[in-house]
Amino acid sequence: MTTDTITDALVQQIERWTRLESPSHDQAALQAMAALISQDARELGLAVQAVDMGDAGAPLLHIHNRSDGDEREGILVLGHYDTVHPLGTLEKNPVRREHDRLYGPGIYDMKAGVCLALSALGAVAGQTRLPVDMVLLPDEETGSHLSRPHTEAFARRSRYALVCEPARVEEGRCVTARKGTGFIQLAARGRPAHAGIQHQKGRNAIEEVAHQVLALQALTDYERGVTVSVGTISGGTTPNVVPEHCSIRADFRVPDAQAAEALRERVQALRAVNPDVKLEVTFSLNRPAMSRTEATAGLLSRCQEFARQVGLALEEAPMTGGASDANFTAALGVPTLDGLGADGDGAHTLREHILVSTLALRRSFWMETLTRLD
Repeated sequence: MTTDTITDALVQQIERWTRLESPSHDQAALQAMAALISQDARELGLAVQAVDMGDAGAPLLHIHNRSDGDEREGILVLGHYDTVHPLGTLEKNPVRREHDRLYGPGIYDMKAGVCLALSALGAVAGQTRLPVDMVLLPDEETGSHLSRPHTEAFARRSRYALVCEPARVEEGRCVTARKGTGFIQLAARGRPAHAGIQHQKGRNAIEEVAHQVLALQALTDYERGVTVSVGTISGGTTPNVVPEHCSIRADFRVPDAQAAEALRERVQALRAVNPDVKLEVTFSLNRPAMSRTEATAGLLSRCQEFARQVGLALEEAPMTGGASDANFTAALGVPTLDGLGADGDGAHTLREHILVSTLALRRSFWMETLTRLD
């Protein structure tokens, strides 16, 4: 097939997938998306298993080229089919092509990347030196809480992990390191009182939390690569009542396990400024940091050679603050490369798009990589 023919086929498939919206919290939409992906995979001659994850509602998809009884360590290709965009986003960002840009909700993050990897696997399924397990998740955008144990189980029987998250905007670079991510929840309980008659008897939970917000924000250390951002706050009932309750939720990002533990200790050491107010603090590391190891550097070097063979310059991006399921595989010691999806920009926005001109080249890279890794 010519490059133009391959590109046209990829564009048609990506458009079809993008027109089927699949927000993380809509189980019916996710199930429809899973059915569409499964149908396309089977038409490529690939085996498909839908793994029930209980409360998830939508399945994890395991697409592979393993023969019966093949238990060898293989190549894990990771992706997700949920998006951050609610149903109806197509009305604001319809699927359309403007010169080299193809727009649509979830197209860059990450339906196009999954299409590329799936198309490549279908083309080389009988030629890979290692078995390939493509695992697609329905809950990545909400933290992968239900799918994480499954991802880690696949990772433990994999020699390499390749992740379909979009290529970095700056020259389409891949990712070898990501920060760890998590949440801090803090709740204060004071003492309610009439704000006009018995103000002095009250203990203001909102006032206490205001002190704690400043304390948490002060834990940000740009030089170390640690950030803490208080994102939500809730408290009080009406203005004429000294508020008894107030709570906040903060996001944090850390570059490595040592920074995570140091931050945990500082957060757990927080104490109420007002001794009559009780604090409850929870520190949760959701995704461990993805560190750039020697093994990952070795995988990058091999993949850069595969890329050169097809005319693609596979550059490396600096550590990113965004997390993905690559954090889980890397934390288990599996050499992991991320950001191998489509070129484009605008993830999670109404200007989300991919670049059509690089699709065929990206697919060729995936084909070369899947056939030559051993």
